[in-house]
Amino acid sequence: MFWDYLKSRLKVLVLLVVVEGIFVSSYFLFDLPAVTVLYPLVLSSVAILIAGVIDFLIVFNKHGRLKRNDLPQTSGPLEKDYQEIINKLKEEQEYSRQKTTSDFNNMVEYYTVWAHQIKTPIASMRLQIQSVDSDLARRLDGDLNRIEAYVEMVLTFLRLDSDSTDYVIRKIDLDAVIKPAIRKFARDFISKKLTMDFKPTEYKVLSDDKWLSFVIEQVLSNAVKYTKNGGIKVYMDEPGILCIEDTGIGISAEDLPRIFENGYTGFNGREDKRASGIGLYLCKRICDNLGHKIYAESEPGVGTKIRIDMNIKEIGIE
Repeated sequence: MFWDYLKSRLKVLVLLVVVEGIFVSSYFLFDLPAVTVLYPLVLSSVAILIAGVIDFLIVFNKHGRLKRNDLPQTSGPLEKDYQEIINKLKEEQEYSRQKTTSDFNNMVEYYTVWAHQIKTPIASMRLQIQSVDSDLARRLDGDLNRIEAYVEMVLTFLRLDSDSTDYVIRKIDLDAVIKPAIRKFARDFISKKLTMDFKPTEYKVLSDDKWLSFVIEQVLSNAVKYTKNGGIKVYMDEPGILCIEDTGIGISAEDLPRIFENGYTGFNGREDKRASGIGLYLCKRICDNLGHKIYAESEPGVGTKIRIDMNIKEIGIE
């Protein structure tokens, strides 16, 4: 701060040195005694030093207030003009923030209404095929599950960046979250002739059941989508670490580090034109918000393991 202050006052300092030089030289030109030169020179230097210290303290005080976003009182027309520009920019920024928030809330409200409206025909179609056990009914039920999953993805994506969330962190029965998610894909398992090996975890986890259910359903959806033969296993790998393992096509080594990025589909996603690259990204964001960790292991042609580490050390219970 001090050196920056000296740089800002460099022109004034040079001018003072020049003036004092002229002052001293005038005494020597008239051949005056040294005491008549030194005495006024010392007095003027002391006065300049005191004025410099006062000026530095004023600048230092203004600097501190500006660091705290507190505009100090102006001491000149230029500072007044600068403050008027800053105030106008702050007003424009606040207006832009309010407009962005309003537009975002309107968009969330629209998609929320749209989601509830579209769920009505989905429920109606599901009721019509519920009593029918055929290949066509199973395929239609799988398509309806995917439509519902895409609707939930939209709402989840919007809610993640909302100013307020509905997370309710409490002790929940992990099996009570996993079982409904598995039942949701029951017809997919039957139509694709996939096995489901679920080993009850008998584990209580500190989490939010609704958001954790979305993560598990999304991982299961990917497992069903990319598994043609074999089956899927759901089990507790270690205490607090849920593992969802499939015998699907797997993920290539170059794609594996990026599968949790927004919009990244990789080779499998490019082969499957329906892939959006947003599902695992949402899972990662939700797990981060819940204090969980999610990571993947995979080998092409062998299968994929998704692990969800729910060992939370520090989180509040609501």
